[in-house]
Amino acid sequence: MKQLSVEHLLGIKYLNQNDLELIFETATHFKEVINRPIKKVPSLRDITIANLFFENSTRTKLSFELAEKRLSADVINFSAGQSSVKKGETLIDTVNNILAMKVDIVVMRHGNVGAGVFLSKHVDAKIVNAGDGTHEHPTQALLDSFSMREALNSNLKGKKIVIVGDILHSRVALSNIFALQMQGAEVKVCGPTTLIPRYITSLGVGVETNLKKALEWCDVANVLRVQHERMAIKYFPSTREYTQLFGINKEILDTINKDIVIMHPGPINRGVELTSDVADSKQSIILDQVQNGVAVRMAVLYLLAQQIKR
Repeated sequence: MKQLSVEHLLGIKYLNQNDLELIFETATHFKEVINRPIKKVPSLRDITIANLFFENSTRTKLSFELAEKRLSADVINFSAGQSSVKKGETLIDTVNNILAMKVDIVVMRHGNVGAGVFLSKHVDAKIVNAGDGTHEHPTQALLDSFSMREALNSNLKGKKIVIVGDILHSRVALSNIFALQMQGAEVKVCGPTTLIPRYITSLGVGVETNLKKALEWCDVANVLRVQHERMAIKYFPSTREYTQLFGINKEILDTINKDIVIMHPGPINRGVELTSDVADSKQSIILDQVQNGVAVRMAVLYLLAQQIKR
């Protein structure tokens, strides 16, 4: 049986192209499963998974939880807001206490970059990074690529993908760049220069500050949320000005002479990054991303669980 080349899912940069193909192949199988009348399979019946979310999350947490339950795993949910972390307990102590309950896989979101890597070196469980700081969010990039391949009905070799918005604070952008380039896609970023990191061109990524030109160039536009909560200073004069320059609306899409695929990892600031008529249009695959997120996370958990020695 094919296996992943890694023991944990810490970031896309640790994977290779065979890993991506194996995850997509497995996710295709699970997508068929979750569209059946009986959506559950007993694949992880003897596996215990702990969801550790040290940062707020609704979509990712729910998606992982549903994926785990569809696979018949036992699930422990841990939220740092109501935990001993607030009383000064360290990450290692928290996790060791959870591992004492004989947990096999830990799904963790943490505000610090590299938290998952740190954990993988200190605890005896499979670690899935559900987002670390502004660094990586690997399962989001996997579900994004899976959704693009489905929408374009082909692999992504030679496809043109633009990532629009707040690149600087986004863990989704970096994971997407790694995943897309691994599959042979061309990647550009588009947004205010203040929200584009200086190192981005060293990753082989193009920069376009004109939204219309970026949309004319691409096959897919992956639109990111402006992350006001991560901004200690103002990166642009006003939300209104941001929307005028980088918000995607029906008018701008009507001026380009092709149908491009519109994506967004959620949650959407409607009327800021996307107008409702774009978010809810035929070109948008936002709800497909949500459904594919469950299938892709089922695939990741299933493949990591195959490596657990009993």
